[in-house]
Amino acid sequence: MIRVGIVGATGYSGVELIRLLAGHPHVQVANLYSSTSEGESLASVFPHVQALELPVLAKIDAGQMGADNDVIFLATPAGVSAELSPELVKNGAKVIDLSGDFRLKDGAAYTQWYKRQPAADEWLQKAVYGLSEWKKEEIAGAELIANPGCYPTAALLGMIPLAKSGWVNPKSWIIDAKSGVSGAGRGVSLGVHYSEINESIHAYKVSSHQHTPEIEQELTGQAELEQLIQFTPHLVPMTRGILVTAYGQLEKAAALSELQELYQSAYAGKPFVRLRQPGSHPRTKEVYGSNYCDIALHIDDRTGRVIVLSVIDNVVKGAAGQAVQNMNIMLGLPETAGLPLVPLFP
Repeated sequence: MIRVGIVGATGYSGVELIRLLAGHPHVQVANLYSSTSEGESLASVFPHVQALELPVLAKIDAGQMGADNDVIFLATPAGVSAELSPELVKNGAKVIDLSGDFRLKDGAAYTQWYKRQPAADEWLQKAVYGLSEWKKEEIAGAELIANPGCYPTAALLGMIPLAKSGWVNPKSWIIDAKSGVSGAGRGVSLGVHYSEINESIHAYKVSSHQHTPEIEQELTGQAELEQLIQFTPHLVPMTRGILVTAYGQLEKAAALSELQELYQSAYAGKPFVRLRQPGSHPRTKEVYGSNYCDIALHIDDRTGRVIVLSVIDNVVKGAAGQAVQNMNIMLGLPETAGLPLVPLFP
């Protein structure tokens, strides 16, 4: 059995990793770590896991952790994994980082968007961006994986085939994205207070969200041509889910059937991307609790724009599920191992 450790087990992504890994046929959750709840059982924080036989929460010690685990997931706040990851890798563990510390290759861009010092450049370059469907070969040989952000996962899976095709003006992309509140994490603040968000929807971090350069970096890399995006996120009063609506100006006339064939080819054999019927309207409820990304294509002949709808569960495909998928690829396991193949419904 593969020994797995989870740092940040008391957060939403951490406990979701436990839910998924508890049913993984090749994995043992060997160690759980927390900087705030050392010595406690996870069931004292999350009673819903009390039936699982889990280790008590241990203190964070990079040297010991590297020796005690084959793979370590870091579900930590920004800045923590930049310090931990190099030591963990040096001590023999493979690392999958769910924070944003290694996603941007440009340290100056990280400082600009995250307002903090970046990880050492050597490790920024060493880290593999873990967009599973598009970086499979690189992930298979990685020691350190930068798990993508939730918004970028939904946006990139929806947009990359078109960006690579050259059919869309690379500076015309507009991304309207809406997320459930769990994307903000488990911390308490006025911004996620029930009375503030219930029966309301609002945009935030307009033209300043830290996922903007991540989407541009990966879209540009895949297209081999600079891509410029306008990204606006919104918070909606639901727990899980992301809906991305991406608009691009077509450079030439295209039939919806042509675009459908493009996406069918791009995602053939990729089990967690489901291309819906042309002109359909995927809902977040249809991927709830799963590692799927559902995509639907539309064309507005009047404006000459293509409209891509993309939905994911932000805690699964946008975090813990994609992390498990990346672990499977990295270790040569079946890509679907431990990941539910049927979403929760209703």
